[in-house]
Amino acid sequence: MVSDQRIGPLLQELRLRAHRSQADQADVLSDLAGTAVTRNQVSRWENEKRIPGPFWLRHHAASFGVPVAYLRRAVAASRAAQRRGPRAERDGDANVLRRDFLGSAVIAGLATGLPQLTQLAAGTRVGSDVVSLLRQRTARLRRLDDVLGGADTFQVYTAEFDATTTLLKHATYTEATGRDLLAVVAEQAQQAGWAAFDVGRHAEAERLYSTSLAAARKAADPSLVGNSLAYLSYQLVSTERSGIEAATASCDAAGDHAPAAVRALLLGRLAWAHAAVGDARGTEKALAQAQEAIASGESRRVPGWAEWMDQTQVQIVAGRCWAELHRPLRAVPVLESALAAYDDIHARDKSLYLTWLADSYIDAGEIEQAASVVSRVLDLSAGIGSVRPRQRAVTVIRRLAPHRGLPFVADLMERAAS
Repeated sequence: MVSDQRIGPLLQELRLRAHRSQADQADVLSDLAGTAVTRNQVSRWENEKRIPGPFWLRHHAASFGVPVAYLRRAVAASRAAQRRGPRAERDGDANVLRRDFLGSAVIAGLATGLPQLTQLAAGTRVGSDVVSLLRQRTARLRRLDDVLGGADTFQVYTAEFDATTTLLKHATYTEATGRDLLAVVAEQAQQAGWAAFDVGRHAEAERLYSTSLAAARKAADPSLVGNSLAYLSYQLVSTERSGIEAATASCDAAGDHAPAAVRALLLGRLAWAHAAVGDARGTEKALAQAQEAIASGESRRVPGWAEWMDQTQVQIVAGRCWAELHRPLRAVPVLESALAAYDDIHARDKSLYLTWLADSYIDAGEIEQAASVVSRVLDLSAGIGSVRPRQRAVTVIRRLAPHRGLPFVADLMERAAS
């Protein structure tokens, strides 16, 4: 037997060495565990459709007369393979490699330019060429948030924001260039605020969002003003305050003439603010407007910070809102459909969204499904520089606690505790 073998093939090999069928193994496990085990359960373990937790590992080990630690190493190998995704066997941990490469490449490329920008701050006159460079850097940095958490991005985002703020204070420029610089500062403050929020630094996040709002207003950019207010709304909701007023103001600030993706983004934040206070009617109205906006098919230029908002994201927002409102019949189909095609490279966001799917499974009475999804969350969020997936997972696990008598819930809780 190979020490780094995955758990599924190892269990099958051990069973065959014991000259047992899957039905025989099910009977042995039933006797040891004191609870009924079916042949199909044995098959799912061997095919890794389910990974056995600590409860079942003890009984598997006893059934074959092998150390539990030996099986734990095989479980670790399987979970690592699952985190790498279905293409890992061919591509050598494709998602992790893509994440690491993207992060290191973007940071390395930008690090060389930052000193040059800070040196421009000594009374140098700057023009559209410097603004263009800053926008390019900000756009490249935006890509980091697709794959990394705030712990990885906060210092980088803050350094860029500080450098541009210094430039704005001490360089000379035309009125038009000044407005453009203010718009860049507003967007960079949003990036830094989001990274602060992602690692639980809420006071700092709120301060940066307020700075962004002030800069966006001075830049006379309605969409950017709306986005600053939307960030503030999300911050308020996340710290258990009402975000409806700020979210409504964000939609009003951007107006009906904002690009469709911007309107959909801000309306999605409004829907979430309503869902957080249990307002189903307000939620449904905002979701319908967001869906209408994203489905309009208009071709107006979308600012880079809103390009991520598409049909799938609107679906996810809807699913999360219905999950928050405890409407599993509406939430589960939407979330299952949207997340099935969501790339694992977006590990932070996908693991977060999965927690709302787990919540909805609990509301629907599908406890085993909920536990399975939370286990996936723990796998996917491992090593991500964000506090939010684990915080959400803890919330869902607490909801599962009354079902700890079920083996798969007991396994999950033991794993989470360790």
